[in-house]
This record gives sequence, structure tokens and C-alpha cells, in this order.
Amino acid sequence: MYKAVISGTGVFTPENVITNAELVVTFNAYADKWNAENAPAIEAGDAKPIGHSSEEFIVAASGIHQRYVMDKTGILDPEVMHPLLRQRDDTEPGIMAEMAVDACKRALAAAGKTATDVDAVIVAASNMERAYPAIAIEVQTLLGVQGFGFDMNVACSSATFGMQAAADMVRAGTARAILVVSPEICSGHLEWRDRDCHFIFGDVATAILVERDDLAQAGSFEIISTRCATDFSNNIRNNNGYLRRSRPDGVRDRRDMQFMQNGRKVFKEVLPMVSKHILTHLADESIAADDLKRLWLHQANKAMNDFIGKKVLGRVPENGEQPNILQDYANTSSAGSIIAFSKFSDDLAPGDHGVICSFGAGYSVGSVIVKRT
Repeated sequence: MYKAVISGTGVFTPENVITNAELVVTFNAYADKWNAENAPAIEAGDAKPIGHSSEEFIVAASGIHQRYVMDKTGILDPEVMHPLLRQRDDTEPGIMAEMAVDACKRALAAAGKTATDVDAVIVAASNMERAYPAIAIEVQTLLGVQGFGFDMNVACSSATFGMQAAADMVRAGTARAILVVSPEICSGHLEWRDRDCHFIFGDVATAILVERDDLAQAGSFEIISTRCATDFSNNIRNNNGYLRRSRPDGVRDRRDMQFMQNGRKVFKEVLPMVSKHILTHLADESIAADDLKRLWLHQANKAMNDFIGKKVLGRVPENGEQPNILQDYANTSSAGSIIAFSKFSDDLAPGDHGVICSFGAGYSVGSVIVKRT
């Protein structure tokens, strides 16, 4: 058995930024237009008017100030309000593969490795642009990796579940090194016309190189232990898959085909689940919460992270102990905790422990305990 380490990370960030101010202007223009067009129904009590959004509401609800997206022109058009991503020819690389390859090259450079050192690619993300062939095989081919690849989807926990799969294979000797990459185009499955969630998501891609410790450079992060858990719930859902069909009346604009969540139930049910999961995982590895130097949590909501950090540490986290990046990136699904790890891990000293944790639809929770070598 080998030891598995994280030897490099990479983050691809889109060029387009949408601020809360821009988003609010677009949403309110859409709301005014919809209310005017449906005034008779609203007056008769058959429809409810759409209320305005505001920058203050968005920050208070989420802690988000901006987000990166692959396309902003369509999102900021009140007549469209979704990204305008061109249909690519089958002979061209897919958009997810392009994002993934960029992040993978950054991770390889950080680890001091090339594609010839890698034996597998796992694309772990919330939504795939197609059912098959696997995005991972496309990424593998574009990088020049000789080996294998496969896709996996555990929603916002995809990256940590992918890390467990990679670490298990590296420990067993199935592969020397595996790239776990999460290209997330969350803007494509967000309902930008829904005031309760129009601000939540952004786009990004992250990559992690998991490899044998005897092949890795000094200063890598040993994967001490991984743990995954799932418990089925409909409180976070997206029905838009390749089996999508129109309603019996022929209408295709089904609200449940985009991101949906019951936020209050999610908050109430997921937070105790995640806190208990992390604390139990630490206890089973005989690591005290006081010994943690860093919590890299899923970046969904600042209030959720603050709650979990306080529960796990038994106190309010000090500055830097539980870094947030969602104010800049928004919720990027499975990539969020990896962005936080990539940007806020260099300062840890040899022997320092930390936990990477993600959670979301499923419900799903994945935690990875690491130690700086």
C-alpha cells in the first residue's frame, strides 16, 4: 500500500464577471416587464407580482458580491437571462473539456509533473454537458494522458468523492497519479429569473493531482483519511437531464428543469449532518478539532459555513481558519472547497492538519483530512 498526497492544484477562472449591481438591474427589469405583461392576472389575484431584488438582499442572504461566468451577455439580457453558449461541432473540444484542461495544466505545473506522469482522469462535477462519451476521456485525450478516465456526479460533493476514489486507487497501486477535475458551468442550470436564487452560482474549473507520496515533491499534503456519506433528499434538485421531456400540455419552460432548493429545510437538515460528519471523522482518526489549522468548506453560503466552523471548532473561527471565497466566486458547486484549498493552503507548516469538506444535493457530504508533509 502506498500513501496518497495532493501534490498540485489548479483553478481556471472565466474572464467575465457579473457584479451584484449588474445582476440586480437585469432582474428588476425582467420583474417589471413580467409584472406589466401579467397585470390583469395580478389584479384578479390569479398571479403574484415578482418583487425586486437588491444588492443588500443578495449579500445578506449569501455573502456573495460577484461571480465569474462563461458568458454574461445572455444572462444580463432581460429578454434572455441565461448564458449564450454556442453549440459546438462534434469535432471540436467541448466547453467543459477546455475548462478542465486549463485547470489540469495548472495543477500539473504546480506539482512539477507532466501528462506522462498521470494514469487517470476523473471529471467530478454537478452537471455534464452530455451523457456520453465521458468528459473525462475527452480531457484525458486532450492532455495526452495514457490510461483511463471516467465521469462522476455527486452534485456539490463531486470533488471530494472524486478525491476519495483517486486516493483509494493510488493507495492500492492502480495508478501512480490521478487528476480530479471539476469543470462547473453552474450558470447554465441556474434559474436567473427566480429572485430567491438568481444570485447563487458562478462558473469555474478546479483540478487536483493526487499521487503516490514517494513520487511527489516535498511540501505536498498527505491524504490522511477520506469519508463520504449520502442520504436521499429532494430539497435540492435539478430535473434537467438527457431524459428531459415537455409537460403533457407541450410547454417546455418547466421551472423544475433548473436548479431548485428548499433553502430553509436544507439549512436545518444539512448543517447538523455536516458538523457531525466532520467531528466523527476527526475523532475516528484521533485528531482533535483544536489541532486543525484550516477548514476548507464548500462555498454555498457564508452563514452555513460560519455555523459549521463554529460547531466543529467549538468556537467562532479566527481570521483565516475557515477561508471563504464565495464573495468573489459565488457558489461554484463541487469546485468551491477546492478553490479555497488552492488559494489558502500555502502557509501551512509541516505537520499541520486541515479538512476539505463539501456538501450538497443528495444529500451528500465528503470530507478529506490532510496533513502538510
